[in-house]
Amino acid sequence: MRADDRISPLPAVTPAPAPPQAMVVVDQVSKSFWRRGTAALQTCSLQVPSNEIVCVIGPSGCGKTTLLRIVDGLIPVDSGRVLINGIEVAAPRPDVAMVFQHVGLLPWKTASDNVAYGLRLQGRSEREVSDTIARYIDLVGLRGFESAYPYQLSGGMQQRVGLARALAVNPTVLLMDEPFGSLDAQTRELMQEELLRVWRSQPKTMIFVTHSIDEAIILGGRVALMTRRPGRIKEVIDVNLPRPRDPEAVRRSPRYLEMREHIWHELKVEVGGRALS
Repeated sequence: MRADDRISPLPAVTPAPAPPQAMVVVDQVSKSFWRRGTAALQTCSLQVPSNEIVCVIGPSGCGKTTLLRIVDGLIPVDSGRVLINGIEVAAPRPDVAMVFQHVGLLPWKTASDNVAYGLRLQGRSEREVSDTIARYIDLVGLRGFESAYPYQLSGGMQQRVGLARALAVNPTVLLMDEPFGSLDAQTRELMQEELLRVWRSQPKTMIFVTHSIDEAIILGGRVALMTRRPGRIKEVIDVNLPRPRDPEAVRRSPRYLEMREHIWHELKVEVGGRALS
């Protein structure tokens, strides 16, 4: 019997039903980059309920970042459509914010001024800017570092500034493209816990791209598994673990182990590797 034949589908992990009223709807989206001869996405569909974290995971190069940029209105689709709160996305929207792996802080601005950047672009009053900076600097645990420049901050602290900058404009949808991917393992786990704490305080509809199965299960209400390029959503898994979550307790749970094995098996199939035995 081949190894593939010994793997049975995970009974406890079934495709999550499509929510009747999703905040974000990706509807049969396809996108190719003809100059590079690359079909990035093909009939990709995903629904994200309001105030839920959906983690997107898939093989390298499968179109995860392209999907986020399309949802953000930065890249036009070849076919299909994206709706946010029922309105089709045709350009970047002020109610959508994105956090990148390379956080992109302005090096000549302090932490406070980086957080204020989007607010000032929106024309907020200086009183409102000042009050908002204080609130979000405090929310992400950076009180006392308001006047620090990016080079004076650790990688994790820079990511906190990036998160505060995104949250300060009060987005309806928060897009996160492997924001913790460049951090060391300990800082990454601390930032996962920090993100969950912030999300509990101020729930947002969130699409979180990651290469880490552990991170997807710890953070996500659902995990969307993509195929290899051209990417599409192969399966949406309901994590079905109670919140608030203690990451260490989650990792010890049978549900976590089942999901991790299932997702890893499916990823190995997509990248052409030998399935788990």
